[in-house]
Amino acid sequence: MTYCVGILVRDGLVMLADTRTNAGLDNIATFRKLHLYQTEGERVIAVATAGNLAVSQSVLNILTEGLENPETGRIESIHTIPSMFKVAQFVGRAIREVYRIHGKSMEQQAASFDVTLLLGGQVKGGRLRLFMVYSAGNFIEATTDTPYLQIGEHKYGKPILDRAVTSDTPLSEALKLGLVSMDSTLRSNLGVGMPIDIAMIHRDGLKLEISRRIDENDEYFASLRERWSAALRAAHQAIPNPPYGKF
Repeated sequence: MTYCVGILVRDGLVMLADTRTNAGLDNIATFRKLHLYQTEGERVIAVATAGNLAVSQSVLNILTEGLENPETGRIESIHTIPSMFKVAQFVGRAIREVYRIHGKSMEQQAASFDVTLLLGGQVKGGRLRLFMVYSAGNFIEATTDTPYLQIGEHKYGKPILDRAVTSDTPLSEALKLGLVSMDSTLRSNLGVGMPIDIAMIHRDGLKLEISRRIDENDEYFASLRERWSAALRAAHQAIPNPPYGKF
């Protein structure tokens, strides 16, 4: 299991991903799920993955090594494609290529071809965008009405985002809310675990503003977790008791 979230607001984009993978209660490992591609001043792209680790790693290898464009004969990669929409199409094509090579044999072994990716970033001359790409290779895009996308174990971290995130949320607040959303998931699902990788991109900055790994010793995240828990306790205690009987 995993949890990854991307939040696209007026001033930029934040993406967060945990690092836990497991194939049973006694087989837990740490793998990076947030992958960053940057040519400063030309493009900055972040990709977060959920699902079968072997499938997601194969897709990521294709993104960097490239595929031949059937129309031009040229090898295209995530470093060369000229727009974020075309990058999203390319990610979908990479997923379908992995399925072509491995999908049938996986199904014969009763293994699930399960992969979902969050793709966010900006290519020079285009706008900052955020997509979710499914295992069929199709995708959806974040909008002003729905400015965040999640993959993996999303239900525990969704309520705070639904209540607090809008497209006008300041970028610093978006990062804070993303961390609260991640903490809510960490507390409720053992299949999601630290460390956490985060990335922040300013709109039209064309570079990574923040690229950081947060572990158990991170003072800010520890403080955020405790302050959020205390705020929730204070909030529910401040609400009057229900008027439905004697207490």
